[in-house]
Amino acid sequence: MIRRLPAQTVNRIAAGEVIERPASVIKELVENALDAGATQIDIRYEDGGRTVITVTDDGKGMDKCNLSLAVERHATSKLADDSDLLNIGTMGFRGEALPSIGSVARLSLTSQTEADDSAWELRVDGGAKQEPRPAPRFGLHGTRVDVRDLFFATPARLKFLKSERSESMAISDVVKRLAMANPHVGFTLTNGARTSLRMTGTPLPQDGRLVRLSKILGDDFGENAVAVDAEREGIILTGFAGLPTFSRGNSAHQYLFVNGRPVRDKLLHGAVRGAYQDFLARDRHPVVALYVDLPHEHVDVNVHPAKTEVRFRNPGLVRGLIVSALRHALADAGHRASTTVSDYALGRIQTGQQRAYAFQGGYGQSRYGGTPQGYTPYRNDPAMQPLIDGMGGMSGKVEEAPEGFAAPPNFGGEELNTVPTPSYPLGTARAQLHETYIVAQTQDGIVIVDQHAAHERLVYEEMKQTMAGQGVPRQTLLIPDVVEMGESDSARVLARKEELAEMGLIIEPFGQGAVCVRETPALLGEVDVQGLLRDLADDLSEYDEALSLKERFEHVCGTMACHGSVRAGRRLNGDEMNALLRQMEATPHSGQCNHGRPTYVELKLADIERLFGRR
Repeated sequence: MIRRLPAQTVNRIAAGEVIERPASVIKELVENALDAGATQIDIRYEDGGRTVITVTDDGKGMDKCNLSLAVERHATSKLADDSDLLNIGTMGFRGEALPSIGSVARLSLTSQTEADDSAWELRVDGGAKQEPRPAPRFGLHGTRVDVRDLFFATPARLKFLKSERSESMAISDVVKRLAMANPHVGFTLTNGARTSLRMTGTPLPQDGRLVRLSKILGDDFGENAVAVDAEREGIILTGFAGLPTFSRGNSAHQYLFVNGRPVRDKLLHGAVRGAYQDFLARDRHPVVALYVDLPHEHVDVNVHPAKTEVRFRNPGLVRGLIVSALRHALADAGHRASTTVSDYALGRIQTGQQRAYAFQGGYGQSRYGGTPQGYTPYRNDPAMQPLIDGMGGMSGKVEEAPEGFAAPPNFGGEELNTVPTPSYPLGTARAQLHETYIVAQTQDGIVIVDQHAAHERLVYEEMKQTMAGQGVPRQTLLIPDVVEMGESDSARVLARKEELAEMGLIIEPFGQGAVCVRETPALLGEVDVQGLLRDLADDLSEYDEALSLKERFEHVCGTMACHGSVRAGRRLNGDEMNALLRQMEATPHSGQCNHGRPTYVELKLADIERLFGRR
């Protein structure tokens, strides 16, 4: 027997889709405030949002009639009369948030408009709605939403909430993402008596956006990010991308927005990964904040109740724009490396000072006026001898140049001891330490370069340019390899066969659910064709990009570049060291090796003087 479920039960079932946890409540209420034109939003919660959530805004507010309709299912002011779901310009549009919250919690709405003489209050307890009643005004206009005892009407959902700390972290992440998307709006976030986030609205242009991002992601992000600004066929991409050396161990620090809406979209994350794959190891992830703006009819936001997923009419165009824009922005950064590397080095030096000699007078003088017991300055101990001898530090085993080795191209310049005052970005070489590190003097500090990592990057970039001009060499299989993959996987791979051909992989259909491989990239040598094709199918399914082949291809190139570069342990003369520095300045991405590690560390003179107490 089929029967209709009671309205209260329907509301609670629907609430499970929209209201997953306290952070979901805050997300929905803040989005309502943004749609109401708020310029200041204050959020307060207790016990991880279980007991109390209060969101107050200075939006346009609601009168008595609209306040009563606001808690009815599928009642909204955000859709036009024609209900065009492909032309949505607001954060919310379903009309589900308030009735869903009211069905599982104790909800109190207080709202006022500028024209009304008083505010109006409405209560909903576990789905039981009361009539609106007058309430004291609390400002010129706006709305205050108070949610208490969340999930008291659905105890099963309450049991599945995580710890207070975990729920608080989820709330903070949601509010930060909304604040990053709306720099013109002020936000405060208070947990009990402690305010963890307080930001005033800033102008919307790029400088205001970077100010907001730096406050949320830290000043290090502002110092180590490059601006992204590109447009293609009506799609605009703006934002900021962290340098490869400013990376993290997971992808949680990638913030993506579509028409001002924070989203978690696998296509966008895959595009970011594809753009950085040439600069980061597989277990490292970039820090980015990217904003995609496109006509509303070109994106469908009505694909998930939480509105965190979107679908693009032309996903390939969006993906291609992100990849190309990020790569151009990183190329424009040139040889830049993140300042956090230098900060870390300075921090380690300052920490090491705690273990230094206790005396602070002249050499050999104790802080108490004598000489430390057992201490003799400059005794015949190799560890006490100066490392810098004008050409290189004689410490460790010296590796002779391999037979047939030729100095890197363009290695040539002045003698080390006759160079003028440095005026180059990476300075002029002054010494080599441990036959591995080049010490250069700049106008306002020093630079320490890892010669092997730096030259490895230079060789790798040169190989890429050569192959881009001449194409990827291919090897023909004596017997074509047929790979059984299933209809869906084979269709994904065959749809991208032209792109794969550019990378040296020639494939063609071979019956139903099978692919025939005739040629493979020569650089890969003997390759597991079946494993490669299956990895490609998985990548295309998850990221819509053929990452496996690119990563294998780049791994081989990186290995070749590693073996063809200047090795650690080889002494370089002044000409070679200066030529390496000049090549780094002229080569994009030379600030990091092929795995995203820095190739040099820069220490400013002011920081060095501070270490020695001169400042």
